[in-house]
Amino acid sequence: MRENWRIKVSFVAGVSALAFSALMAAPAVADEAADSLQEVQMPAGVKIVEGLAPVAGADAPSLEPEADAPFSAAAAAKAAPAANTCLGSTAAYGSKGCFQHNGDIVWAGDTQKDGMSAAVGVYTDYGRAAEVCINKLGVNTWATCNKDYRETGNVRLRVFRYDGDTGKFYQPETWSGWIPVDGKY
Repeated sequence: MRENWRIKVSFVAGVSALAFSALMAAPAVADEAADSLQEVQMPAGVKIVEGLAPVAGADAPSLEPEADAPFSAAAAAKAAPAANTCLGSTAAYGSKGCFQHNGDIVWAGDTQKDGMSAAVGVYTDYGRAAEVCINKLGVNTWATCNKDYRETGNVRLRVFRYDGDTGKFYQPETWSGWIPVDGKY
């Protein structure tokens, strides 16, 4: 009887520890700006690209927080995404970004009127130099940066804020998972 009690207590303790570690390790979307901005150090040689307004009639992603749930690998395994699907939707305070595999388009959305711009860094898994797509078009707008990535590679997005007056990047920031350039998970 006493042995069963120890097993139950051990099980509950293990589950509690696992739940706590998952809670602490899970990334969160930052809803609010930090009291004081913290500068993000960028690697040397990062190219800054000013985004352009999307082509008229383009199917732009939504800037609403709930509208673009992150694209799940399980859903992708069932069916290939449509050509205009924006993958890897990632958001942090004032910025939102995603990647459209058809045309290799990086989308940078500005969601806060705070005098800063949305910034979406793009990193590859095959050694291409990192670039940052900046949206200087203002709040509630999308900007696009049209790139040409290797179809057998993957990209990862880093979303944060950019101050054009100082040329510095600021937290909060968040990262997407790896996104296949060809759109096939």
